Amino acid sequence: MCGIAGIFYREKNRPVNAQLLANMAAIQHHRGPDGFGVEVMDGQGVGFSHARLSIIDLNENRARQPFRSADDSLLLAHNGEFYDYQRIRTDLTSRGARFSTKSDSEIILHLYPRFGLEETLRRLRGEFAFALYDEKEDALHLVRDRFGIKPLYYHMSDTGVVFGSEIKVVMAHPDVPRRFNNEGLLHQLMQVMVPGTTPYEGIHQVKPGHIVTFKRQGLGYQVQDRPYWDFEFPEADFHKGPKDEDESIEAVREGLTEAVRLRLEADVPVGCYLSGGVDSCSILGLSAAMRQNPVKAFTIGFTDKAYDETPIAQEMAAATGADQDILRLDANQLYGHFEKTVWHAERTIYNTLAVAKYLMSKHVHEAGYKVVVTGEGSDELFAGYPSFRRDLFLHGLDDLEASERERWQSMLGESNALFKGAMLAEEAHEDMYLTDRVGFTPSCLQPWLSCEDTARGVLNQDRAALLADYKPGFAIAEKLDRTKLDGRHPLDRAQYVWSKTMLEGQILTWGGDRVDMANSMEARPAFLDHHLAEMATKIPPLHRIKDRKEKYVLKEAMKGLLPKTLYEREKFAFMAPPATINKDKWNAMRALADEHLSESAVAESGLLDAASVQGLIAEAESDATPRARKVQLDAVINHMLGVQMLYKHFVSTDVPALAEAKAKELGWTADANIKAAG
Repeated sequence: MCGIAGIFYREKNRPVNAQLLANMAAIQHHRGPDGFGVEVMDGQGVGFSHARLSIIDLNENRARQPFRSADDSLLLAHNGEFYDYQRIRTDLTSRGARFSTKSDSEIILHLYPRFGLEETLRRLRGEFAFALYDEKEDALHLVRDRFGIKPLYYHMSDTGVVFGSEIKVVMAHPDVPRRFNNEGLLHQLMQVMVPGTTPYEGIHQVKPGHIVTFKRQGLGYQVQDRPYWDFEFPEADFHKGPKDEDESIEAVREGLTEAVRLRLEADVPVGCYLSGGVDSCSILGLSAAMRQNPVKAFTIGFTDKAYDETPIAQEMAAATGADQDILRLDANQLYGHFEKTVWHAERTIYNTLAVAKYLMSKHVHEAGYKVVVTGEGSDELFAGYPSFRRDLFLHGLDDLEASERERWQSMLGESNALFKGAMLAEEAHEDMYLTDRVGFTPSCLQPWLSCEDTARGVLNQDRAALLADYKPGFAIAEKLDRTKLDGRHPLDRAQYVWSKTMLEGQILTWGGDRVDMANSMEARPAFLDHHLAEMATKIPPLHRIKDRKEKYVLKEAMKGLLPKTLYEREKFAFMAPPATINKDKWNAMRALADEHLSESAVAESGLLDAASVQGLIAEAESDATPRARKVQLDAVINHMLGVQMLYKHFVSTDVPALAEAKAKELGWTADANIKAAG
């Protein structure tokens, strides 16, 4: 795991500043503190840089990136892991390839000339983002893994393309503007983003499973953005007729076992994240069975017992003989690190779970671990969220009587009362544009879409006026591929929408890569192995959710290693307690609000309306405000804090100067790179 950066100028004869590339690597030093590299292709107007976190091939100089091909026609910078790379390298060697490193990254330089980019990607397994410049085509390819586990951003202008693993890396180039766009700002306050966008003007992200190619042509570029993979479900008719439940269970057991096995391979120790959920307990159980020595298991605990899952985690750790390490967090710790978490996430966060995960990755790093296997992706594959159950009951059980459907819906609301206003909307919210595209408004988006009026209400009035005709639901719906939705079972449609919105924009950003890599820690989500995912799409909906039991097929596959308490209970969403229902946490939040949401701070940024901000905080504080509304307002307050912090760090701060200062502090200079490479 690493950080990458690069420049691809429109004019081939425009020189690339090697020190600027070093600065771009330095500002993401947290992603790769084990070394850096810079490569500039003279006369080609292109250069890459790389900050390295050594996981595979620990020889600093031998595995130093960026890589050049033997004939100097290809330049590569890679972030992530390619699993099963030993088999691929062996196969290539038998075909005459000669490798100069033991790094998994180098296989790209041998696969691409032989098979082309599309076939190369078909053969890759793992989480990755990489940039590849092909001199013969005079083209830059930016590639992101299938689910978007690893980030990749870019800015294109008349002068060139700038890219990087993080937005701050792109902003480290002085030609890149640093300002919010109004649509992105509104979406930040609502939580849900439009796929492929960022809140910053002119800065985009490569979408999951996509290739963005820039090819010099005349006075500009030929730009092509194309998918190479998608989370694709079969037609609804595929699920009709009897299906063997045991076959589904066995397929899950085999697929997950293989995915975990691959992710335990590294040249450094590998631990596990362990909450009290089915997902992480399954990962730990399988890992413990595969390893000769006790597995290190890291657990987050909250002082609020209603949200704390450590008792079940402790039971699982004891059953597997794991070496458990529990980090207990209170309100002051969560809000005390809120701003640092936002700096790393580069977007707003609705719940301080993101801060908890940031503190956990710091704890893991301090314990001497660089790699953990995690449970993210299980809910996406096996319909684990309460929103999926709601959509199944409302739209996917045509033979269920109306009274029975209402009873199941009521039970669902009662069992997830803690999360109403966040994981579930208090009242149904229909968006005509999403209903037209999907067939219904997915429940996973309803709590955030229902925040639209509240979010508009706290916007700076001039900005709000410019957004009068903007429709967030339409913008999201337009990015959803209708061909992957039409004719599918309602549960499959709901899962597909989640994968394109909340998975990539939340779970894998401020719940994943950004807070893990903030502390130079690599997280490997085994459930998001694409072989496992492709198998999971074929599992019948009623094997995923059966008799009101979510993730049924996974629980049955892992039944032999799960604690009885966990096997029998319903899904419990892992989130931190809201500040609006916790006095200590509210006081900690108010300390941040006094700084970032003050009248002067709001006036300086020009993003929000000061009077409306204070009115919303007063509403959240009032005893007359219903609990679900308090939970919703907790999210909006966190978003307001977030946009103010983003303004402070990415708009008003001179990011290029910050990157230059960081490079000087680290000694990451162009001269140092030449000496090290030599």
